[in-house]
Amino acid sequence: MEKQTACWRVLRARSRVSLMARMRGSDAFLRDEEGSMSYFALVSSLVMMAFGGIGVDMVFTELNRTKVQNTLDRAVLAAADLDQILDPEDVVADYMAKMGLGDALVSSDVDEGLNYRIVTADGFVEAPSNFIGLLGIDTTTASGHAQATERFNKVEVSLVVDISGSMVNNNKMENLKAAASDFVDTLLSDGSDDLVSISLVPYSEQVNAGPEILSYLPVNWKHGFSHCLEMPNSVFGSTELDTSIRYDQMQHFQWNYDGRNTLTDTVCPRYDYERITPFSQDATALKRQIGKLTPRAGTSIFLGMKWGAALLDPSSRNIASGLIADGEVDSVFEGRPVDYGDEDVLKTVVLMTDGQHDKSFRIRDAYYNSESEYVQWSKTNLWYWLNRNVYEWQRGNFYYQKYDARTGDTLLDNICTAAKDKGIIIWSIGFEVADHGADVMESCASSPSHFFRVEGTEISEAFSTIAHTLNQLRLTQ
Repeated sequence: MEKQTACWRVLRARSRVSLMARMRGSDAFLRDEEGSMSYFALVSSLVMMAFGGIGVDMVFTELNRTKVQNTLDRAVLAAADLDQILDPEDVVADYMAKMGLGDALVSSDVDEGLNYRIVTADGFVEAPSNFIGLLGIDTTTASGHAQATERFNKVEVSLVVDISGSMVNNNKMENLKAAASDFVDTLLSDGSDDLVSISLVPYSEQVNAGPEILSYLPVNWKHGFSHCLEMPNSVFGSTELDTSIRYDQMQHFQWNYDGRNTLTDTVCPRYDYERITPFSQDATALKRQIGKLTPRAGTSIFLGMKWGAALLDPSSRNIASGLIADGEVDSVFEGRPVDYGDEDVLKTVVLMTDGQHDKSFRIRDAYYNSESEYVQWSKTNLWYWLNRNVYEWQRGNFYYQKYDARTGDTLLDNICTAAKDKGIIIWSIGFEVADHGADVMESCASSPSHFFRVEGTEISEAFSTIAHTLNQLRLTQ
């Protein structure tokens, strides 16, 4: 009996252990979430793959769009070039074909006239989709639109160049001649007929405006040896060529002295090729004049700039009209200089110097007030005569200083400011200048990017950049 009881107890204990084990296993099974996490991860992965695939399709579409747009941009830029002799539409088609996009060109259109060409092109490319197809979109499309314009606007240019004595150094004059001649060729190239006028203004210590221009201004004439005006300081605050003033003619004499009775280096340049040539489109004549320029006398940048600005001011229109009537200027330039604000016309000064302002002297009126004295000083170098006829301590009685460097800088700043206020674009070139000269010229320019500080043959690059910018090509869309 005792044995049976013991066995029963053992069986009951084993049953209880087995039941508890099964209960613990069932509880573990109920708490096991590993299977549900696998399903969630699988679904998330599929969603991410779908979005990733859509992203791939979108990137591929954007790459196609970029390729189409960039090719269209390059194609219309090349086709719009006024120097392009091929058919503009053929140029666009050729660009697209060479990039493997011949079938993508939808249309091209050309609008051109005397002084402009506008080329417009549209492109479209279609490609099969990949993952976007899951959304029912079987293809992707990429399109582009481009338009380029090259317009030779009517341009009024004053080319103001330094021919002072220091230009004899370092081959500077020859470099200037080459650069200025190329500038004229570029600006007066084919397609510019009757659109671009250039006023060439050579300057040294003074500006010889020439008898033709001065015949239309009120002038107190004294002689016929040269044709420079004395301008009061007040006129440098305006671009206007004030005809309410009666200007004094500049004295004709030579200050520079080398021990001889030299007369080729007069303060007012005396030779006809040193005169202003106004409102010209004759490239041959302009280059011929440039080729004759010779370094002489001192430097008065402000006087060159004043004349350059004045020949862009509407107040000079009566001069242009008179010169047209005289047969000196082409009749197509009737009405120039046009009014400020005319959107079809660009007014610009290109101002070049190799130095900076210095002193400038005049003979006192007591010794320059009769016909005989005018003739005397035209035949005799001032210092040659003083050294032979006047005691050293008395020589200062014969002349006085009219300008110094500070005055020159101030007057230049005044006229540059007046020109910029009128919307005239000023490009300035400091050719092998010192720091002070560079600062003055940069201040005159329309912006720092309109100023070039150059050495040697770099002057040609500066003139070339300016000329091509004036005939600029721009992408409009």
